[in-house]
This record gives sequence, structure tokens and C-alpha cells, in this order.
Amino acid sequence: MDELVKAGFPAALGTRTSPTGDHQSRAAGTADLSTEQAAEPDQLVRMGSATKMFTAAVVMQLVDAGKVDLDGTIDAPLPQLVSQHQGLSPSITVRQLLQHTSGLPDYVQSLLADDAAFFRRTPPQDLLALALTSPVASAPGEQWAYSNTNYLVLGMLIEAVTGSSLEQEVTHRIIKPLELKQTFMPGGGERVISQPHLRGYHVNAGHEGLKDWTETDPSSSWGSGQIVSTPAELNIFMQALITGELTSTAALEQMTTTLPADETFWAGTRYGLGLQFYPLSSGGAAWGHGGDFPGYQTRNAVRDDGTAVTISVTALPPAFIDPTDISALMATYHQVTAALDAALSS
Repeated sequence: MDELVKAGFPAALGTRTSPTGDHQSRAAGTADLSTEQAAEPDQLVRMGSATKMFTAAVVMQLVDAGKVDLDGTIDAPLPQLVSQHQGLSPSITVRQLLQHTSGLPDYVQSLLADDAAFFRRTPPQDLLALALTSPVASAPGEQWAYSNTNYLVLGMLIEAVTGSSLEQEVTHRIIKPLELKQTFMPGGGERVISQPHLRGYHVNAGHEGLKDWTETDPSSSWGSGQIVSTPAELNIFMQALITGELTSTAALEQMTTTLPADETFWAGTRYGLGLQFYPLSSGGAAWGHGGDFPGYQTRNAVRDDGTAVTISVTALPPAFIDPTDISALMATYHQVTAALDAALSS
């Protein structure tokens, strides 16, 4: 954690959890640059795309209950959505959404052009419409391409099938059964994190220093990146997921059936259904799903034996490194994944 702060991250948290549930936690750096408060290991952070594991787990629970057909097309549960959005192919399956083979363009690429969009409440239907202003990347099932839009549609699917909000379903099905006290899925407009947390920092206009991005509106990420938690509690969730506590054995087997994926941040990465596979330098392997969100970066995984590690930092490298210096930028990204690999390989 000290080395990550030396690299330029305002703060870094890390927790390593044994198969029996013992936690080793460390923090370094500053939780709040305005007050110079020191970071502490049990403070909350925005987990970004680690949320996809939660959304995927709820979907697979609905598959287990016979309420969702994994290889069924989305036009049955979401007929109105398909008819309203030209470009949303009715032949896309639930599996393709979970595994990023739907061909849907990523709405985040358009959102990044407007910083203010991260601070206002935006319904998921509007984010989907924003995504579909870009060309469809490929036909459904044709190729793997990471897109946050897939998990918007999955959130809408969960709401259509259950009749309640995505936030309520994640809370009822995962957070409460696991007794996670510092984990929550905020609703749209709920920008303030009331419990002790690390403030997140992103690049300011014109790269004139760091800007506090902590109080973004969670609707900008919804089912793709809305969870707030601590490294220790994210480890508890990952352990429950990979040991089959949250889904059937058959569902977990589907989630851990993978395709080759983007290896930019970790060589040998493969993608299942809301889970990523990471080969470790020690020769083993681990499962997880990292997250990047303006102000926060999380890398996390759990080994087959149940050992889990989560590392969170309070900025993305482009916030303090010249984004045109690709070599320095990638070296800093890789420093976080290397720390995760080292903790899991020891």
C-alpha cells in the first residue's frame, strides 16, 4: 500500500482474507486531501465494475428459480424495451449480456465526454439510449467486447422479472444474507456516502490538479458499477460467490465458463458470466472482477481455496499521470494488479 501511494495514488487500502475468514488489512495515504485525514482500512470506497459480480449473481439466482432463461432472448422479458430502442436486437440472449458478447456499444464512452453527466441523475433507459447513438459493435454472439451497457440491460431485466428495484434485489438476495454491514447499492440521487469513506479524486479540467469526485450520482453506473463497500466485505462476497453459497453448483459452473478477454491489465484474463479469470504468477489462478470509476480503482480476486484479496486506490492513473505517456500510465495501472497478484500468490 505504501508503494502505491508513492506512485501517486492519494490513498490505498488492501485486505487479504484467509479461507477461514481472518482478515489482514492495511491502509496508506490520505483519506481526504482537504483535511489530511489518514486513510484507514475499514473505510468505504466506490467499487465500480466489481458491481457486475453482484448483478450477475442476482441474474443467476433468477435462472436457478426458473424465472430467467440463460439462453433465452431479451424480447420475452423486455418486449417494450426492445420496441422502444432501435438497435437493441431482440435476438440478444441473457448469456450474451452477462459475457459481453451482445455487441452493444458501451454508453460510458459517450458519458466520458461530459463530466457533469456523472453528477446528475440519469435513468438507465436514457443511458441505454445514449449507448445506441453509437454503432452496434457486432452481431449478437459474434465476438467478445466489454460494454457496461450489458449490465444496464441486465438491471432492467432483474426489475422486470422481480417487480422490484435492482437495489432492493441486491440488498435482499446478497447484502442481507451475507450480513454485510458496510456494503450498499445506493439509488439514483443518493450521492453522499454517510459512513466513513475514502474520498475519490479525478483529473480536473485542464489537468490543473486533482478534483474531488466522491459525490457522483450512482445512476451513472447503476447495475454496471454502483456498489459501495470495503475491501474486507468485498472479500466476504467473493468467497461466498465462488464457493457456491449464492447460486447452485450448475449456475456457478456457467459463471466460470470463460472466453478470451481483454489482456490489457492482466495477461491471460478470461471472462465468464460476470466473473473474470486471472492466472497468478505463482502458477495458480483466481476469480474476481475489478472496477474503474472516476476517483476509484479496485482490483480483487479469490483463489479456489477461498483466499481473497481486494486492493482499492482513490484515483485512476490518468488523474496524476500525463495520459499521453502511455508507458508510464500502463506501468501505474499494472502496479495495482501486481500488488493483487503478489498478495494472492504468497
